[in-house]
Amino acid sequence: MNSLPAITGWHWLKQGAGLFRKQPAALATLLFANILISLGVSALPFVGPLVVSLLIPSFSLAFMQACLMIENGQRVTPAVLLTGFRKPIFPTLCKIGLVYLGISLVQLVLVYLLIDQEAMQEMARQSRAGEQPQVSGAFMLTVILIALLNLVGVITMCFAGPLTYWQKMPPGKATFYSFFAVLRSARVFLVMLLAWFAMFVAITMVLAMLLGGSSFTRVLIMWLIFLFVLLLQCALYAGYRQIFGKPVDGAQTGPVNLSK
Repeated sequence: MNSLPAITGWHWLKQGAGLFRKQPAALATLLFANILISLGVSALPFVGPLVVSLLIPSFSLAFMQACLMIENGQRVTPAVLLTGFRKPIFPTLCKIGLVYLGISLVQLVLVYLLIDQEAMQEMARQSRAGEQPQVSGAFMLTVILIALLNLVGVITMCFAGPLTYWQKMPPGKATFYSFFAVLRSARVFLVMLLAWFAMFVAITMVLAMLLGGSSFTRVLIMWLIFLFVLLLQCALYAGYRQIFGKPVDGAQTGPVNLSK
């Protein structure tokens, strides 16, 4: 594909914000439904968190389909949540979910190998005792690096689910196209994520300065996190649309072509 200018990432964010503004309540309802289902599944003994990882592509596809419906002027209903859970697409999405599961397992291994377990236990003890946890700079840097690696892994998979649904690709091919589409547009995604994060931090700092550290401020920040998760989902749809074309009635306006 031709190199997209880095500023395209900012345009994706603006387009995502435009989609969100059209039906914010519907998208928020979709997000909370996803969260509730994920929490319910996670409560299952032993296998709960593993199953949630397998279902990530199905959950993500619901947001992509909702964004398409909003763009087409259709009303988004809670039924869109079932988009990725119907046959025959559900088993295929679960196969892609195995990749997400692998990413989660790698993250757990890195946490175990790179983070001082005694330091984590001491921080937990301090929190239970009502003390301010003492966090070293090296500890925070390690946590941030692991989180960034996990984010990179998840972002490179963001188009795999939609490609299986709209392009009827097998899981391996969809994963391949998603990975290299993101890789070849890496600077665009970097700008999008940096702008997204900078906006979140700026708004959070303003709220903290104006309202202090009250419980009300913490509630507002929690709502802000939800809003920014939705904004990122909508921006990813804008990215998919530009790279692969707009889906029309379950198909694409043109063939997938990474050289375009």
